[in-house]
Amino acid sequence: MMKRAFPSLLAACLWWISGGTSIAEEFRHVGDYLVKSRLKLTGEKATPIAIKPMLLHVYTDGIDIRVTAEGDEDARSTFSIYRSDGIGRQRTPGGALEVIPGLQATSNSGGLLRHLRLSRESLTITSFPGVSDQTIVTTAIGVEPTPENTSPPKQANVPKSEGAAPDAKSPRPESATR
Repeated sequence: MMKRAFPSLLAACLWWISGGTSIAEEFRHVGDYLVKSRLKLTGEKATPIAIKPMLLHVYTDGIDIRVTAEGDEDARSTFSIYRSDGIGRQRTPGGALEVIPGLQATSNSGGLLRHLRLSRESLTITSFPGVSDQTIVTTAIGVEPTPENTSPPKQANVPKSEGAAPDAKSPRPESATR
């Protein structure tokens, strides 16, 4: 029974997150996120990494999420969606855990494993370099799209075999967070 309900649940979550637009086989704009912070975690030590705020555009085709940096649509990262039934959020330390609409996706390229956590309000990418004791956590907040940043990326329908770009981010995938 669960196997029959999952595709419908996935489609409903993607439709809701995308703001009610249809899911197509091409990448569609989901949202924009402003990168606010990066942390390097080593053992029990968390070190902030100085960064300039960067706008990311997020797109999806319902299966993958594509994240691009503003001003360089060719520099993109592609993540495969593996979970679309929501993400957990805790508003206060020790407070109740609530589940909100959102997606989770992964990317494994060149020995770098990355995990993406996406909701309407935020985007988090956690990077795990293969031969390292460090973890990098990049967080971004959702921002309102503007007409100039809602156009699809130049090569939105590139085959899956294409290598993913470095840890770049972009607006929310259409089926991922609206």
